[in-house]
Amino acid sequence: MEQFRFACPCGFGLESVLSGELKRLGMEEVTAADGRVDFTGTAADLCRANLWLRTAERVLVVLGSFPATSFSQLFDRVEQLPFERFIGRKDRFPVKGWSLDSRLHSVPDCQSIIKKAAVKRLERVYGIGWFEETGALYQIQFSIRKDRVTILLDTSGPGLHKRGYRRVQNLAPIKETLAAGILDIARIYPDTQLYDPFCGSGTFLVEGAYKAKNIAPGLYRRFAAEAWDCIPKDLWRLQREEALSQVRGDVTFRAFGSDISPEALEITAGNLKNARVSSLAELRRMDVRDFAPPEERSIVVCNPPYGERLLDREEAEELCRVMGRVFRPSDRVGYYIISSVENFEELFGRPADKRRKLYNGMMKCQLYLYFPQR
Repeated sequence: MEQFRFACPCGFGLESVLSGELKRLGMEEVTAADGRVDFTGTAADLCRANLWLRTAERVLVVLGSFPATSFSQLFDRVEQLPFERFIGRKDRFPVKGWSLDSRLHSVPDCQSIIKKAAVKRLERVYGIGWFEETGALYQIQFSIRKDRVTILLDTSGPGLHKRGYRRVQNLAPIKETLAAGILDIARIYPDTQLYDPFCGSGTFLVEGAYKAKNIAPGLYRRFAAEAWDCIPKDLWRLQREEALSQVRGDVTFRAFGSDISPEALEITAGNLKNARVSSLAELRRMDVRDFAPPEERSIVVCNPPYGERLLDREEAEELCRVMGRVFRPSDRVGYYIISSVENFEELFGRPADKRRKLYNGMMKCQLYLYFPQR
């Protein structure tokens, strides 16, 4: 079976989490770089990766990678790439990308040259001089970093964080892929009791339920490559059937969400319903000041408002002090808190057992891990 090289961009700090996901899926030659993890696989693996990956932003086919310092070099190397393995006579193939620390720094110029080179290649292969581009979408992407060009095809379409359940969100939601990565670090099991006292849009609650029930995050959405003639339709059907067969029905997982905002709780309830996991969650309106550590073994995972998002700096710092008082040390409860407040541990009142640098969008944050006391 034909093998392809794939690239999966991810949030900075989540590379090891995504690598672990890919290895658990049985992918081969998994390698990580900053903000990206690559692997080798088949067309069936392309389908599985889109359906199952929780922390990847996209699944991209790597068509080629090469050095280029001039537009003529760029054109010549792109023209040599086998676009016809994927793109048909009538298909659409727009181009977009970025350039960083490279002599080919003009993105519009690079975009135009790559498009012309792809057209010339396909003209020669198909023996035609004009492409109507009315068929399936094959989004060509390029990245140029330190004069190295990589040309890719996007198989996902809308980013993989768009699971389909979050149709309404609050002012500062955490991205689904980042929430899933934090929950992977916190470790969700079929019997986990998960608490989020700042539930907002309910993203942690939904992603936790998906993980506990082993629901593929892409199960209820569609992907760009489903319209590609080069990927047999039966592959998608078989992979979806396999994913459905792996959903666990006997879990004791419970998600408990609270928020001071009734509007946030309404949004959360709608998203839980859209995700088909309402039966696993309980919601209540509550100020975090009234939070008490659960009596049973649990994890508390939260994305509290911080200065750059919804509160001013003084309010954000006071909230850290409040959390330090109510998130009391326990031999039954672990706390996982993502924050951009630089002196969080000082305000919280005790150092974290472990810290992990993550990015919430473009905002540099730390994930503070407080393990149950032994």
